Amino acid sequence: MRAVIADDERLMREQLRARLGEVWPELQIVAEAKNGIEAVELTRQHRPDIVFLDIRMPGMTGVEAARQIAQIPDEGADDDSWPGCEIVFITAYDQYAVEAFEQGVVDYVLKPAERERLQLTVERIRKRLAQREATHEPPPSAGADMQQLLHKLAHQLNPGAPAQRLKWIQATVGQSIQMIPVDDVLFFISDEKYTRVQTATLEALIRKPIKELIDELDPEAFWQIHRSTLVNTKAIAGVSRDMRGRQLVSVKGHPEKLEVSRSFTGLFKGM
Repeated sequence: MRAVIADDERLMREQLRARLGEVWPELQIVAEAKNGIEAVELTRQHRPDIVFLDIRMPGMTGVEAARQIAQIPDEGADDDSWPGCEIVFITAYDQYAVEAFEQGVVDYVLKPAERERLQLTVERIRKRLAQREATHEPPPSAGADMQQLLHKLAHQLNPGAPAQRLKWIQATVGQSIQMIPVDDVLFFISDEKYTRVQTATLEALIRKPIKELIDELDPEAFWQIHRSTLVNTKAIAGVSRDMRGRQLVSVKGHPEKLEVSRSFTGLFKGM
């Protein structure tokens, strides 16, 4: 097993490395990152089994890094050799965060990393990895539960951010600006400059990227199914597979089928 550690505090990285060496000596720490950006790049480079992410890091938080790491397998969609990794968050004690972690979507390490508590965490991680290997299932890094957890943690990290969900989209339709109720949106698809807003009756454009919409929309109402696509869960008519085995979402009231990228196939485990 191979792992990457990401924490902006050098002493914390050294302590975690030392404690892991005591309770999980066969685990190989292949790289250490000082921030979220480095964590994403080192994960892309080393393709580890586990990434230990400090939640609070400057520049890019552990939550933001986790979102990007979850989508790395899509970058080499023709390469099935690396299905993704387990995410383990490193956190100082936070009652609400720990309650979220204990729902079982991801695991966590409490600061400071004491041997006895870390031993329990390692046992849980090893059990999860063994179950994954036995069932050949990808990590739950991009499932609906994970999306909701990351959304919740993002707001906890930025409590000053408005908690109000986005209700209206101000979008360009032809030469005019229209106010589109979010509930009417079937899906959002982004390219490099614009995001397409699709309803049953019209198509509009906005400049807001998907990564911003994720934090403003209700994660139970809109699922990310691709790095560039969000779909209204109420608009999902069904999921099928094409000749290449890719999952395709059929949308109520629209003929277009939306591709589910490899990182998000866990949303539709029954398929």
